[in-house]
Amino acid sequence: MTEKRSVVHLLRHGEVHNPEGVLYGRLPGYRLSDRGEQMAQVAAEALAGHDIAAVISSPMERAQQTAAPIAAVHGHPIITEPLAIEADNIFEGQRVSVGDGVLRQPATWRHLWNPFRPSWGEPYDVVAERMKQAIDNARDAANGRESVLVSHQLPIWIARLDAEGRRLWHDPRSRQCTLASLTSLTFDDDRLVAITYTEPARELLPGASKIAGA
Repeated sequence: MTEKRSVVHLLRHGEVHNPEGVLYGRLPGYRLSDRGEQMAQVAAEALAGHDIAAVISSPMERAQQTAAPIAAVHGHPIITEPLAIEADNIFEGQRVSVGDGVLRQPATWRHLWNPFRPSWGEPYDVVAERMKQAIDNARDAANGRESVLVSHQLPIWIARLDAEGRRLWHDPRSRQCTLASLTSLTFDDDRLVAITYTEPARELLPGASKIAGA
């Protein structure tokens, strides 16, 4: 019996308008910047020749905006997937850059005791489990074709680490998941056979990869 090959493209959203440089996480009201909208369009162009059966997105506005041009190209509605939402984080709305912001305040240090869980937000194993289910749903929607699942840097990177059987705790600077990048998972039936990574919007990345946000 011939195996059914399906591809799930995990697409990180484009750049967000965030002049204050805060960790916006799940906060409402954070939309794509003008450059972010360009990134979304470039991603749509990169996927234009693919056999896309479904366009699925995190409920966050920036993800829905990134999904919109892909859905328009392929004539699909956007399916909202709550399981693909950004990871929860207690530092939402605050600056967390090294050398300034909330991390300099001793009162916050009690949240930093366990980087392996992590202690300041949603546990990595919880993110991995929900993303695995979101990917399974997207694979079922592809049904022998391809689907696009728009999510966020941390959930996508955790999903990749989990799929590759690697440890989930990591240095955030090591994530291979730039804005509007594609982490594409290929399945034969329900068996993962390949993971590829591409950056269709690479030329639009400011400062190579020095963008705040998630």
